[in-house]
Amino acid sequence: MSAQAIETNADGLIGPTHSYAGLSPGNLASSLNKGVASNPRAAVLQGLEKMKRLADLGLPQFVLPPHERPNIPFLRSLGFNGTDAQVLERAWKEAPSFAAAACSASPMWAANAATVTPSADSADGRVHFTPANLVTNLHRSLEHQQTQRALNVLFPDSRKFAVHDALSPVAHLADEGAANHVRLCADHGETGVNLMVWGRNAFENWDGPYPARQTYEACEAIMRRHGASGAVLAQQSRAAIAGGTFHNDVVCVGALDTLFFHELAFEDTNATKAAIRAAAKGFEPKFVEVSAADLPLGDAISSYLFNSMLVRLPGDDRLTLICPTETRDNPRSHAVAEQIAASNGPIGRVEYVDVRQSMANGGGPACLRLRVVLTDEELAATNPAMRMTDELYARLTVWALRWYRDELRPADLADPALLIESRGALDELSAILNLGRDFYPFQRL
Repeated sequence: MSAQAIETNADGLIGPTHSYAGLSPGNLASSLNKGVASNPRAAVLQGLEKMKRLADLGLPQFVLPPHERPNIPFLRSLGFNGTDAQVLERAWKEAPSFAAAACSASPMWAANAATVTPSADSADGRVHFTPANLVTNLHRSLEHQQTQRALNVLFPDSRKFAVHDALSPVAHLADEGAANHVRLCADHGETGVNLMVWGRNAFENWDGPYPARQTYEACEAIMRRHGASGAVLAQQSRAAIAGGTFHNDVVCVGALDTLFFHELAFEDTNATKAAIRAAAKGFEPKFVEVSAADLPLGDAISSYLFNSMLVRLPGDDRLTLICPTETRDNPRSHAVAEQIAASNGPIGRVEYVDVRQSMANGGGPACLRLRVVLTDEELAATNPAMRMTDELYARLTVWALRWYRDELRPADLADPALLIESRGALDELSAILNLGRDFYPFQRL
């Protein structure tokens, strides 16, 4: 008999250096808004409000802390020395591209934090995590070690959780985490199908206009090390990548027995569906496909209809789609969303959340969260200080209002005062979330 389990969410808390530096080729929103002033205070409050809303809807919600930015240890590794302020100043003068990467708040997008295999699917009955190495983009390749520390703090019991090292940080094993992973099942505690979507083979000569960020070999390695049952590896559509679909979760999302996707999500849709059906044990997968005629790929990307959260709320028989307000504001995507909810299909309700500051950098509601299926015992073994409650929401709101700026331009990232502010914020946050006094590099000096 399977254990009772629930799907929880761990959202990345948006950091004080949230800005629009345009560091991610293939991410159209990031490129379009390069150089525009950001509002870190509004961004973090929007993220907190989204987390609180999910918690209020009855879904366990956790907070993943921001990483230390600017990343002074990285800049020191490049030969810059002196005080931290001097290191930052020299880096911006002599190597501005590296300095910009060292300041990125990209760990906020927790869908790229790791790939997760629940205990119902793993060979040893533990929940497995592999932090993503994110080697395709320099700024994101700096994340996996600190992400691993965060996961170890949130999931500390090694009898129930296995937090692995990232795959070797090489192009052959390029891994972007749960943004290219969907789990389908009859119920969260039942054995499921683990759909891993890859963009290229490690040994092929990729000639697309944008990088294919996930390799087949990385998907294969993660499923192997997790001992994951029901693994299906499907190729991402080359046309979708060329159109700006840098992760599969821009055109595909799934929950329980339902896969909701765009016509151009997969290179071979029929073969992908057949493989999922063959791997499914004890349930019949439901496929909700949106045609390019109803929603052109450009509208799918700009509205982020598929970068929504697909969840089953307590007491509901049908699924709820939690979309960004951009989905509502786009007439085509809004019509598709409302039509799906009005049908007799598996998705019965649509909600909208405001994450505009994240969306301007190409990250919707699904980008901000890492889904983790947990049994009651596993849930009880998590760090309670990192679980969203009314009290934590209030404390983090006060904290954000104290430390975050209401305007930030890429040039402001060179300001030594921002470094001091960011460290002050993270030091206080360490106590709020019970992260320990040596969680961040600056705390260990």
